[in-house]
Amino acid sequence: MTSPPRRLRLLLGGLLIGTALSVCPISPASAATAGNVTGLTQAGNVYNIATNSSAKARVTFARADIFRIELAPTGTYSDPAGTDITIKTSFGYSAPAFTDAGTYYRVTTSSVSLRINKSPLTFATYKADNTTLLWSESAPLNWTGSQTTQSLTQGPSEQYYGTGLRLGEWALRGKTVPVKIDNAWNENDNASPAPFYMSTNGYGVLRNTWAPGSYAFTGPSALTHDENRFDAYYFAGNGPGDLKGVLNAYTDVTGKPFLAPMWGLEVGNADCFNASNPTYQGDHNRVGHQVTPDVVAYATDARNKNMPSGWFLPNDGYGCGYTNLSTAASGLAAKGFHTGLWTSTGLNGMPGEIAAGSRAVKTDVAWIGGGYKSAFTGVNQAVNGIESNSDARRFVWTVDGWAGTQRNAVVWTGDTEGNWDNMRWHVPAIAGAGLSGLNYASGDIDGIFQGSPATYARDLQWKAFTPALMTMSGWGPTNPSTGYNDKQPWRWAEPTLSINRKYLQLKMRLMPYMYTMSANATTTGTPAVRAMVLDYPNDPVARGNQTSGEFLSGDSFLVAPVVTNTTTRDGIYLPAGTWTDYWTGQVYQGPTTLNGYNAPLDTLPLFVKGGAIVPMWPQMNYTGEKAVSTLTYDLYPRGTSNFTLYEDDGITRAYKTGASATQAVTMTAPTSGTGDITVDVGASVGTYTGKPTSRGYEFTTHLAGAPTSVTLGGTTLTKHASKAAYDSAPTGWYFDGKVLWTKAGAQSAGFSVTMTGATLPGSTVPPTGSQPIPRTGWSVLLADSQETASANNAATNAIDGNSSTIWHTKWTGGTLPHEIQIDLGASYNVDSLQVLPRQDGGANGRIGSYEIYVSDSPTGWGTAVATGTFSDTATEKTVTFAAKSGRYVRLRALTEAGNRGPWTSVAELNATSAV
Repeated sequence: MTSPPRRLRLLLGGLLIGTALSVCPISPASAATAGNVTGLTQAGNVYNIATNSSAKARVTFARADIFRIELAPTGTYSDPAGTDITIKTSFGYSAPAFTDAGTYYRVTTSSVSLRINKSPLTFATYKADNTTLLWSESAPLNWTGSQTTQSLTQGPSEQYYGTGLRLGEWALRGKTVPVKIDNAWNENDNASPAPFYMSTNGYGVLRNTWAPGSYAFTGPSALTHDENRFDAYYFAGNGPGDLKGVLNAYTDVTGKPFLAPMWGLEVGNADCFNASNPTYQGDHNRVGHQVTPDVVAYATDARNKNMPSGWFLPNDGYGCGYTNLSTAASGLAAKGFHTGLWTSTGLNGMPGEIAAGSRAVKTDVAWIGGGYKSAFTGVNQAVNGIESNSDARRFVWTVDGWAGTQRNAVVWTGDTEGNWDNMRWHVPAIAGAGLSGLNYASGDIDGIFQGSPATYARDLQWKAFTPALMTMSGWGPTNPSTGYNDKQPWRWAEPTLSINRKYLQLKMRLMPYMYTMSANATTTGTPAVRAMVLDYPNDPVARGNQTSGEFLSGDSFLVAPVVTNTTTRDGIYLPAGTWTDYWTGQVYQGPTTLNGYNAPLDTLPLFVKGGAIVPMWPQMNYTGEKAVSTLTYDLYPRGTSNFTLYEDDGITRAYKTGASATQAVTMTAPTSGTGDITVDVGASVGTYTGKPTSRGYEFTTHLAGAPTSVTLGGTTLTKHASKAAYDSAPTGWYFDGKVLWTKAGAQSAGFSVTMTGATLPGSTVPPTGSQPIPRTGWSVLLADSQETASANNAATNAIDGNSSTIWHTKWTGGTLPHEIQIDLGASYNVDSLQVLPRQDGGANGRIGSYEIYVSDSPTGWGTAVATGTFSDTATEKTVTFAAKSGRYVRLRALTEAGNRGPWTSVAELNATSAV
């Protein structure tokens, strides 16, 4: 388990509170600066800056798109992080000579033009054209002796992302974000902070430090760390919006994400199966959990329930320990499970544990909870313990990560509760982690505490489309048998049991797809799970938190989790292109927003991008259960598209020395209507242990109309009259009305399949214009006053759907203005607000003059989107304004329409969103 005993959590909180209190932006009035530049000299790739103070600064170009700025207030440089965070800073680059441009010095490479302004010393970076601004300091770098701050200007539509596994929304403009360890694991905390952020302007920044910090992405941005030095790397993309290019450069320096073993992409399970140990701090009488080999019975139960799952941590509990580890590991292996261990005290026993069969490590705050360098070192030790004692790959789970952790570990969200609200902020947290290069980010399925059948089913659904996921038992709800507190997916009653199986089986079928996405992350830094902005950086909706409740799973899937207790999903944004509903086959034309999507408990809103080529395995419950005798490519033809499958042995580190293979697939199709579809499947290039010399291929192509013929190379394939006839034949094709099934038989080289005269599905465009924002997710964030003593006039009445109830401010003691703030539950392009005055025959409190605000932050409202004065009538008032993206709406009543008194009243509020 992650959670230490309560007394240890309090101790950790006390140790960290000083850090938490110290990290805040400093006042420039109390800070020192370097003054003016008195000279610039160059030594190779280093540009040394002299000033008229004791401070020194220098710039080092590692590559045309990567440079480092250091400032030493005392004139003496220090480098506490060394090469821990930045493992590669030399790329064989030769920096150019600088130019004296009068008021500034300029260093221009093929990627950037860096300006070193002379009076005072400030920095600004442009693209190589010296015109397109990436970033500019709004004030000189300043320091107080304990904190150093960089202040940057903010563009009118500039957005920011990053800072690690931040527990909440990932679009950061207007927010102040902690870059520090607190082990609190609540919304807006940071479970694994990273001193890295990037901007839609096309740049990123890494503060090369172990010191805690705080990033205020307000205007201007104030970026602070608790140290008397400044050290930052800057990364430039190929232009505005090139966030993938920035991530690639950032992970070139800090390390690419590691490649997990295939079994690590299967669901894991943590619990204590050695409860008879006298030192165990849990229930010593847990049935079926007395000695470590008892875990094998749970593995057997999983297989009997036909439930996919791949690994166990059988000692997860304070004082649990283990007995007969090798017996447990071998018993689990016989059932297709791998074994790992939770570590509450350290890693001294790893050589023997690896020899006994353990191949994974989960850290704990009890010994890495101090975070920063100590936690980073602990994770490195875990990695070395696995890889120094076996040929296995690293597979470590940790909290309290930092920049660079992406190369070593899965980060997860800590000890959280299984409820709808926690699920809501987990979606953007895990998707947003990829914006800091973290390919593997997760949270315990349905939390470690609390939970329910409904929240479990919903949480597992969407997490099945992330690379790594795990259950944490022993602390959750008792279900389904008395005496057990289990959260393994096979331990639930129906319908949860079948829902769990449905999504975990789909996850197993998608293993070659997700494994390829994870392999791509090891070379590009682009994560498998992505905030939508990463693939659609120029889409204004995708840039902001309106899409923070959904994510892209690899290149092809869009996932819109249901995170409230409902059977409909509103506000599903589909970006440009065509998107096929995975369950119904309905095709939508983006960009568009879907409201009222039918999502009963067993249905995750899931869409497939037009042009998708998705490799799939045969159904199995764990990697290696069956030979992949036939590989399926699931096809959604639309124009020309391609996919490159990555394969290796899935277990060892042999891939690092080239033991792997790739297979390129290209699909050519019309963009709409009827035409020929050709799928060119290249030969599998490369070799690894266990690679088959040939394999069968099947294609499932999603169409509206059957082709006139299907050919394999120059051979016409047989059209079968029924699915049963197709299933029993070695080759041929069959169209079931929605899917064209095609078997190409066993192939050992490249080949092509052509579907002549096939008809693509038409697309549906949902209604455009302003659409009502569903109120199912609304809540009152704040009301400055409400009458609840003498009458039930609570603020929630304004959004309860009942026009006979009202929000009314307190009858006595209040003064205007009054206000109400509404949380819409997700971000929308809000373009109108409807205000229904009280309908009970009364008149006092009708709003006169008003202001309306829309924001993605309840603490940074900006300027009003609308102002005006309502007439003193009972009719509904509609205020329209230019659409603004935001999750929060604020209505301020400045006056009372009839000047009857200092009150405000409203019967109902509604809003619309531009689609």
